[in-house]
Amino acid sequence: MSVELSEAARGPQKVFTPPEIAVLPIDHRIDGLPNQRRHRNPNRPVWEESPSTWGLIGKFLILTVVVGIVAIPMWGIVVTSLSDAKTVQDSGGLVLLPKGITFASYVQLLSGGVVAKAAWVSVIVTVTGTVIATTVSALAAYGLSKPGTALHRPILFLFIITMFFSAGLIPTYLWISSLGLRNSLWALILPTCVSAFNLLIMRNFFMGIDTGIIEAARIDGASEWRILFSIVMPMSKAVTAVIALFYGVGFWNAFFNAVLYIDDSSKWPLQMVLRQYVLQGQSIPGVDFTVAQGEMNTVSLKMAIMVLAVLPILVVYPFVQRHFTKGVIFGAIKG
Repeated sequence: MSVELSEAARGPQKVFTPPEIAVLPIDHRIDGLPNQRRHRNPNRPVWEESPSTWGLIGKFLILTVVVGIVAIPMWGIVVTSLSDAKTVQDSGGLVLLPKGITFASYVQLLSGGVVAKAAWVSVIVTVTGTVIATTVSALAAYGLSKPGTALHRPILFLFIITMFFSAGLIPTYLWISSLGLRNSLWALILPTCVSAFNLLIMRNFFMGIDTGIIEAARIDGASEWRILFSIVMPMSKAVTAVIALFYGVGFWNAFFNAVLYIDDSSKWPLQMVLRQYVLQGQSIPGVDFTVAQGEMNTVSLKMAIMVLAVLPILVVYPFVQRHFTKGVIFGAIKG
């Protein structure tokens, strides 16, 4: 009897149910098993909620259309570059179904003419420019990440203002010419060596590193160079990889500086060859169209040049893509 009184004295027990998991009336599936729906929290953004079945179907359809828009033309370019002259002629110019596969176009382009030299020039410019630009950006970003450094604000302002204003085409051309860089590969590297946007991303990432680690290294006697290369850079692999990718893509795809400063066709980058031949239809020195006429034609050669121009970036990008969230987004919002 005493036990019953003690339980009654406690009163009714209330069960707290959070609003985001409050259970609504039970729906019955077709198989007879209950399906409990959860009430959406009004304080939570819609995009953070789990999508419904129709939402998943809609996303799948939209992504399929987008991938098809991108993948089908790329597939046609690759297949056309590997097709012989008869297949290209029968298909009207763009081949979608592989037939009569041949590598004659690639052999002809890479056998030592302007295209082969342009590919090497693009590789040299991209590798050299990426290494120099990433190194300079990292050094400048580390110095600007310390608010107490000398002339911190004026130097930072000079970098930021270049994002909105430039000297103009004619002053830049006169500057490059006065330095004696015309018809030099340095003319393809130095004018775009440092990007203020990339520098600011690295600076903000460096500012997010725990200062206690850096102060501990200073107490142990480490110099600023030792702190940068032994502590800061190993902790910044994500942002460094992303910035290096940005620079690499920029140098690989650049052609306008070659139009301005390079007159010697032996120093053209691959994108310049792509512009001259594919877009403007000019002839390329060193490409003999009389060779293997039964295996290739001009369309196959054009598509092969396009594949060579795009393939390196497609190969490198998947290895760096996983660093985007940690590198760019964190570096863009911190600081």
